[in-house]
Amino acid sequence: MKVHLLDDWADTLRGLPSFARLSGHDVSVWTDAAEGDALTARLHEAEVICLFRERTRITATLLDALPNLRMISGRGVWPHVDVAACTARGIVFCSNKPAEAPNHAAAELTWALVLAAMRDLPGQMARAKAGLWQSGVGRTLAGRTIGLYGYGRIGKLVAAYARAFGMRVIWWGSDEGRARAVAAGEEVAQSREAFFATPDIISLHMRLTPSTTGIVTPADLALMGARSVLVNTSRAGLIAPGALLQALNAGRPGQAALDVFDVEPVTDPGDPLVSHPQVIATPHIGFVTEDEFDLQFADIYDQVNALVAGKPIHVVNPEVWSRP
Repeated sequence: MKVHLLDDWADTLRGLPSFARLSGHDVSVWTDAAEGDALTARLHEAEVICLFRERTRITATLLDALPNLRMISGRGVWPHVDVAACTARGIVFCSNKPAEAPNHAAAELTWALVLAAMRDLPGQMARAKAGLWQSGVGRTLAGRTIGLYGYGRIGKLVAAYARAFGMRVIWWGSDEGRARAVAAGEEVAQSREAFFATPDIISLHMRLTPSTTGIVTPADLALMGARSVLVNTSRAGLIAPGALLQALNAGRPGQAALDVFDVEPVTDPGDPLVSHPQVIATPHIGFVTEDEFDLQFADIYDQVNALVAGKPIHVVNPEVWSRP
């Protein structure tokens, strides 16, 4: 099969153990981003496309330009894939959403951002490299409170880190999520208002779905303390459009540590959020570790091989496979 791997910007995949699962296929690895005619030209002969998370959108227009395409293989959720267009064109789309394995990479980056914000690591490092000395006083995590919005696998990992640092952990989320937290003996805020008003740090840990889009509102942010920190390593769309920038300019929250943005990649150094003096920004690296790539792409390659063997797995549109 002619297999194309998209958007491996750091040219990492070929050096990972899981890449051997594609032996026997004609594999092309693309290490730069492409759109429009450039993307269709490079994929014209593709029979299988392996997606690198949400870096490339799969649209009906793109699919119409790929006459040989039989399969798209991904991992996780798929807001970037037009599944109906795949189905209409007889293209199998597979994506595994593992129910158990937590994303340690995202949880670890979350905690790195918490530490960076509370100790002003970017500012202190810049001072040291400039031949200057200390630039203010940080804050200790022990004894402080972190609020976690979303009672899921990543949130639970972050909660464990917080407790190891001596922090109080409180939760918020859906009705079902809060019920699970209570059943597990966790502390759930008495109200949504109390959740946003109480913690020194709030970290978001939800999938972006139609029901969670814009779930954090301007009113929520206005309740946060003037010295509080909002951390988001999940998805920018969880926050209402424009609300975070407006809130930072109003001083509540006092700071944000962000790995995700409304439009990615962000390449403008003058972007109002990236350049904001109260923002610590990283370029969506929450899942960007060799270990996480190897884990995720092992699933993606296994899906390719399963289709070739005539026994596809993790099929999102099974009606395509069942057609005569």
